[in-house]
Amino acid sequence: MSAPAYKRVLLKLSGEALMGDQKFGIDPAVANQIATDIAEIQALGVQTAVVIGGGNIFRGVAASAKGMDRATADYRGMLATVINGLALQDAMENHGIVTRVVSAIEMRAVAEPFIRRRAIRHLEKGRVVVFAAGTGNPYFTTDTAAALRAMEIKADVIMKGTKVDGIYTADPMIDPNASRYDNISYLQVLERGLRVMDATAISLCMDNRLPIVVFNLKTPGNMKRAIMGEPVGSLVTA
Repeated sequence: MSAPAYKRVLLKLSGEALMGDQKFGIDPAVANQIATDIAEIQALGVQTAVVIGGGNIFRGVAASAKGMDRATADYRGMLATVINGLALQDAMENHGIVTRVVSAIEMRAVAEPFIRRRAIRHLEKGRVVVFAAGTGNPYFTTDTAAALRAMEIKADVIMKGTKVDGIYTADPMIDPNASRYDNISYLQVLERGLRVMDATAISLCMDNRLPIVVFNLKTPGNMKRAIMGEPVGSLVTA
């Protein structure tokens, strides 16, 4: 069997990914499927970190648009990511994967505080690290948190799991004529306003030449195929 194309990856999941077909909250079946996929790549010896959003529980941007103080709204969103991180930890530990939830906002009763060297040590020991609470600062999205944490742990790639199989010229759910990009540059993503990740995250990846693979999270085994270097989804590079 060939070796994985990436040795250390950061998996970026939206909070909405955990909802499944529900309108709110966490679908245990979806959490279980994600845990199964992560178990597959852990078995290959790949070191795995996860950044998860909180949009299935609370969206700070949406709340601030309705009049809530933006910083307060963002902190509430960060706490939602901790709830999701704990749910994902439980699902993975049911698969025998040793997992650590690491929070940018200190809450020692439920998660470890973020200490970069400790997080890297967990990865080296074969544990999955779930980074929660974003960057710990308001006005930054979990996309930016994913790019930042990927740099800090020296990840080889960001794997962004979505509902579609890559990056399209338009939303394929709405526009049947939308075409998919197999490969695209960071600058093209920014210039064309493609909603891969927010502009801050894309710029951070571009400055540090960190590739991004966008793939369909709903297809079982996609994560492993992407890790093995198969042409799954879309690749963003320089």
